[in-house]
Amino acid sequence: MIILAIETSCDETSAAVVKDGKEILSNVVVSQMDIHKEFGGVVPEVASRHHVTSITKVIDSAIEQASINTKDIDFVAVTKSPGLIGALLVGINAAKAFALANKIPILGVHHIKGHIYANQIENEMKFPLVSLVVSGGHTELIYMEKHNSFKQIGSTLDDAVGEAYDKVARVLGLGYPGGPIVDKLAHQGDITYDLPKPYLNKDEFEFSFSGLKSAVINLIHNARQRNEEIRVNDVCASFQDSVTDVLVYKTIKAANKFNVKQIIVAGGVAANKGLRSKMKENSSGFDLAIPSIKYCTDNAAMIGIAAYYQYQDLNNYDKMDLNGKPYTELDKY
Repeated sequence: MIILAIETSCDETSAAVVKDGKEILSNVVVSQMDIHKEFGGVVPEVASRHHVTSITKVIDSAIEQASINTKDIDFVAVTKSPGLIGALLVGINAAKAFALANKIPILGVHHIKGHIYANQIENEMKFPLVSLVVSGGHTELIYMEKHNSFKQIGSTLDDAVGEAYDKVARVLGLGYPGGPIVDKLAHQGDITYDLPKPYLNKDEFEFSFSGLKSAVINLIHNARQRNEEIRVNDVCASFQDSVTDVLVYKTIKAANKFNVKQIIVAGGVAANKGLRSKMKENSSGFDLAIPSIKYCTDNAAMIGIAAYYQYQDLNNYDKMDLNGKPYTELDKY
């Protein structure tokens, strides 16, 4: 089964060709990161316009790199939700146009499902498992008994972890995107600032990062008011230590409670070196899977993999009235 996959949920325009839910024949990604840097974050309208200018080129390139013909494609998979609605609609309409022109079916895929299935590309998912989903818009713990089965057991009550990283980077004047910069500087600093570790109830799986974010903002503000030196690397190290401690603790707690075989980490923040290292140090007794860096950020290959298992489970496609949604809960999708 050969799937053409398309991903345009935020600021990456991507198309990929996936074979039999495992083999990546091509995976083309055009990033808009440099475009949005001057705004300090993604501007939805700007993102949509750049998707429009890139989408057909990216699809053509993916098919060419895969060395296939359009008649070889069994169906088109496209990110349906969640995401920026204008960005989603560019990908969905391109997918529908391609499917209609080539008389092949179309299948909408949940974006977070794609991030989870990025782990299937280089590893084998072993059930039951717990997935920690961490990105700019999501911090969730998902329990899976089998393929295409998702139960949310915890989520953030306020800021997503990636959002917290971006806000801390902004107050420190480090630029956008904040996550990679804070992670890099954290490895050059020491944990010298006393920042809270937002465990909330240690027996539950909810997250909250607004208090930690506010603590960093207050720390910086007070230091500037007193004309004290701000040791940026140490702030980053202290902040990252608090964040990763909570993420790892709750993930391991969930893995033990649900008696899983495997822990997987998914989403853009899965690229964080501090998180990857701490998870490896604390996950003995469980099989741990974390995607390569190139599969952590938004890409169409992960959508193609997820689409394969979605079709295997449900054995049906979407109709041509397929539409995008800014938000849909994964376990209700």
